[in-house]
This record gives sequence, C-alpha cells and structure tokens, in this order.
Amino acid sequence: MAACGGCGREIEASFRFCPWCAAPQRRKLVEFFRPHPRDAGRALRVSRYFGDEPQVRFSVWDDGIAQAAVSLEDAEARRVAAFVAATTQPAVSRRGRLLDRLHLH
Repeated sequence: MAACGGCGREIEASFRFCPWCAAPQRRKLVEFFRPHPRDAGRALRVSRYFGDEPQVRFSVWDDGIAQAAVSLEDAEARRVAAFVAATTQPAVSRRGRLLDRLHLH
C-alpha cells in the first residue's frame, strides 16, 4: 500500500488518482512532437515519469491511438538525447566525433 500525496490515506500503489480526495498519484510531464511530413497523421509522445519508477516513455500515435510504446531508464534516455543533439545538421564537428566513437566512418 502507498500513501496519497494529497490526503495521506492509504491507497493501492497502482491508482492514478486517490479515491478519497482525487489527488493525482503519478507525476509526469508529457510532450507531443510533430512528425516528418511523410508521416502525417502520426505523432510522437514523450512522457517523463517521476517517483518510485522514473522512466521516459516514447509512444507512437496514429490518428489518436497509441500504436506502440517503449520506456527507457534515465541513462538510456540521456543517451538518446545526446545522440539527437550530436547528430543535428549544424553540429558537423560533434557528429564526426560521435561517428568516430561509434566506429561508423
């Protein structure tokens, strides 16, 4: 059992909202990202969960329905962020260093 962050009463750990005071029990941030034009109608949703099981969850949405999802631990989420940052077009020198590190030259 867990304690509600709002009223302190005991609730099941899986509850999203407290049945006694309706306080949200999961803490997360969510952002939607627009697709490349060839993937019109789809979107990428990235959710950052805090709390006992911190994770970053990526889900692919197609016409308003989640088609697939995967969660990453913080270290892997940081690796994804570093990969994207290092491989942007203006970051040619950083991209070269990344490719060197990955042995892709």
